[in-house]
Amino acid sequence: MLRQFITWKSVLVLIAVVIAAVSLYYANNLTKKLAIEERNKVIFISEALESIGRTTESDIILATSIIEKNTTIPLIQTDEKDSILNHNNIDSTENSPEKLAIILAELKALHPPIKISISNNEKQNIYYGESQLLKELRYFPYVLLCILFLFVIIVVSYINSTGRYIQDRVWVGMSKETAHQLGTPLTSLFAWIEYLKETQVETRALEEMEKDINRLQLIADRFSKIGSIPSLHPENLITHLHDIAGYMQKRASRNIIIKVHSEQPEVMVFMCGPLFDWVIENLLRNSLDAMDGRGMIGIQVYQTYNQVIIDVADTGKGIASNNLKKVFKPGFSTKLRGWGLGLSLSKRIIDEYHHGDLFVKKSEPGKGTTFRIILKKQV
Repeated sequence: MLRQFITWKSVLVLIAVVIAAVSLYYANNLTKKLAIEERNKVIFISEALESIGRTTESDIILATSIIEKNTTIPLIQTDEKDSILNHNNIDSTENSPEKLAIILAELKALHPPIKISISNNEKQNIYYGESQLLKELRYFPYVLLCILFLFVIIVVSYINSTGRYIQDRVWVGMSKETAHQLGTPLTSLFAWIEYLKETQVETRALEEMEKDINRLQLIADRFSKIGSIPSLHPENLITHLHDIAGYMQKRASRNIIIKVHSEQPEVMVFMCGPLFDWVIENLLRNSLDAMDGRGMIGIQVYQTYNQVIIDVADTGKGIASNNLKKVFKPGFSTKLRGWGLGLSLSKRIIDEYHHGDLFVKKSEPGKGTTFRIILKKQV
């Protein structure tokens, strides 16, 4: 049961999350240690400032040297009323009183001041900020996190596209080979039909045989078009739908009714007739399989300014909600006998070849399913 939810993608994401969490934890600890070290450095500088007013000349030189060696931490020295007396490591372009006041407010919000006594009657405050190194270190884990997840997305996208490419090549190869294998016996059967027509064989039987052979020829033609870019021509959609509905009605149970509904008898769309008919056949065949020999299938056609919408709705078993996202995946099938390629192939034909869209509009277990096709209309 657990294996259904554990995939290589989830493992890859989990590894990325673990790496990011460890990096974030380590970087935060390092940042805290550096922040403590910088505060101790500021305290040391503050003690040096405090000693300047009450020590010997040599001590003053030493204290001044300590202060000057601070080249990374921004400091602002104020009196008890927070009037700015001195500053260190502040950008020279921001030395105006207004900008210094803004920086002082930022430093106040960042750290509490370090108070020093210059003399018995004079107290001062030291406000300090963060060095550039500490700032960069704070942002480092988040930058690393973004890079890591970007890397995961790129890897997953690449593997998915590679898998789809291999899958596409397999489909194309199988389709071309199927069309090739069907071609030889079909040519022979056509020849035999012509031969039998010259004999005393019953005409009706020959007509039915010819229909089936033409049907096989159509199937071979459909397979031969997979993998190549078919040419789209403006054709009457309603004629195609009626033809396919009539063909499938003859092969359906007597208790199943297939109807085509359209406000107009002619709706012109750009399509490849053989491949589009294959899609409708697949949808109708799936509906028939889900209806247990009883019910209704409605094919409803709607129009907008530049689109034609086709809804294929049945009153069958419906699709479970957890399977809705899987129905178009190759190999997925709820039937005991089935390759699970019909809907996947149909979506490819509509999406890639006809530049349209095929999806499940709605489905409810026990009440039926509606598939929707959207095509470009000839305008």
